[in-house]
Amino acid sequence: MEESRPGLLRIPDLSKSFRELCALDSLTLSLEEGESLALLGPNGAGKTTALRLLMGELVPDRGEARVFGHDCFREHAEVMRYVGYVPDDPLFLDRILGWELIHFAGSMRGMEEGEIQKRAGALAERWDFLDALDQDPAGYSRGMRRKLALILALLHEPALLLLDEPTIGLDPIATKVLQEVLEEERRRGMGVFLSTQLLERAERMADRVAILVEGKLVASGTLEELKSQLAPGGSLEEVFFKVVAPQGVQEG
Repeated sequence: MEESRPGLLRIPDLSKSFRELCALDSLTLSLEEGESLALLGPNGAGKTTALRLLMGELVPDRGEARVFGHDCFREHAEVMRYVGYVPDDPLFLDRILGWELIHFAGSMRGMEEGEIQKRAGALAERWDFLDALDQDPAGYSRGMRRKLALILALLHEPALLLLDEPTIGLDPIATKVLQEVLEEERRRGMGVFLSTQLLERAERMADRVAILVEGKLVASGTLEELKSQLAPGGSLEEVFFKVVAPQGVQEG
């Protein structure tokens, strides 16, 4: 009998502290192929720490994170075959053109030149960004840096896309294109794990939400489940403040 493939993302009992500060406390989540999960919470709730642990940039104190069964820290190179990542403020090397960065990233992932050109060109065209790829990213605006980061993250058609504040710097047109691209990629089977403080954006981009307060998971489920349980007939914003307010935390 053929063995089934492990789930896309599994996070059991993940914890991380920095000196006396507990940034993440026993986080347990999962994500399947084609799903989108939004990680919400006030500033300092642990959202970016969670993403950095998934990227293998931090070592957990306890627990683990696995992509298709591979440990995100101990098997970092293998995990990166499946993952695309867009940080909240993408930075790039100076004196190297956008196209050069793209070709370097694609070659590091074993892609052929023609495949790189076709995939990156199609994505850049969607964001009206082709001309900008002949420029040095040092002169890019924040929105332009995010577009380049999205192209780099999506270049190899990842199984899992990690997005930290995905729409910061993007104008409404670019944001709409991003939503369309993510919907198309999810139909292909890509999972999306995003972190944001923009509740209305999470409502539009995620099937499920998980809310962190001071590193602890205080609520998780589909939008419909959470609204039904915590704010019948209400919005995600009402759900958010219902679970955050008792913790004595102010948003912002």
